[in-house]
Amino acid sequence: MRRTRLRIRLLISILFWVILVSARAEAGPSASATCANCHKSKVMEQRDTPMGRALALPGSNFVLKSHPRLTVRKGSYTYVVETHGNESTYSVTDGARAITVPIRWGFGAGAQTWVLERGGKFYESIVSYYPAIVGLDITTGDEKLTPHNVEEAFGRELSDDDKKTCFGCHATGTQVDSKLNLETLKPGLTCQRCHEDSNEHMAAILLKKLSPMPRDLGALSSEGISNYCGQCHRPWDMVVRSHWRGEMNVRFQPYRLANSRCFSGTDPRISCVACHDPHQNLVHNTSSYDAKCLACHASVATAAQVAASEVPKTCPVAKSNCVSCHMPKVTLPGGSSHLTFTDHQIRIVKPGGSYPN
Repeated sequence: MRRTRLRIRLLISILFWVILVSARAEAGPSASATCANCHKSKVMEQRDTPMGRALALPGSNFVLKSHPRLTVRKGSYTYVVETHGNESTYSVTDGARAITVPIRWGFGAGAQTWVLERGGKFYESIVSYYPAIVGLDITTGDEKLTPHNVEEAFGRELSDDDKKTCFGCHATGTQVDSKLNLETLKPGLTCQRCHEDSNEHMAAILLKKLSPMPRDLGALSSEGISNYCGQCHRPWDMVVRSHWRGEMNVRFQPYRLANSRCFSGTDPRISCVACHDPHQNLVHNTSSYDAKCLACHASVATAAQVAASEVPKTCPVAKSNCVSCHMPKVTLPGGSSHLTFTDHQIRIVKPGGSYPN
């Protein structure tokens, strides 16, 4: 009898790990469908966000299907991106020689850059698609590159770390044993990309066992959340160490937020998730953020704030559309001027003032 019970427990354990491995291998639409059994609204909303559509595969690339032929001339080189049915190609020519490769991965749901494979190496496309001009222009960050031949004009070669970062921030299930594995890739950020321990949770539920709850990311401190989101949006220390100066660093929201005078790293009223729900599309109506601002600036000061002379001030100009003044829009300079970001360094902006790093 005891031996039979041991066999049953062993079989249950084996079945648990089989389900867990299967869940990890299917860390995409099917796994999300399992999450949707209990969290349907969040799953349905999140998959249509820019994060949910952060990477597009052939046949499902809406940007390329909507623009079957894109072309631009940059210096001595002409670029053409063409789509026929479910297949797209990226070409560059100097008039004498040409390189053409299929597009397998489209990064971005609006503006889009392509990661290309040629000769066993991976490259970032030198040109990208920008909705602001409904066309191609130099990829953000590549403006200073000066190609001397078709090979250099084709794209910027990616290091192993670049590849892991690019795919890791735009897709799910891209690493196996800490190594890049594109066979297990699922396009976009699904539940499992951020809730990494949700597979164990789902496997336990399927076996009707006591389920370990996934880590509550909302319980992290404001600084912890910034560092977590900063895995892709860049944390403060990375920007500082990399010496990314000037208006180009407006793209790195955790860094900009940490530079705000009111950011303490512990106050939950000022953090990424205090203003943005990662399961929903970004809200563009500036007045919708007023309540977030007034949660601090219209509140009664605590005794500790009074003692430290840190009483939240109220704005003498207006009580609405706060972010339109205190979080100004910044258009990237030079060849990247097709992209505009909200500056998350909250401050009093003075006319003619320089961009604060």
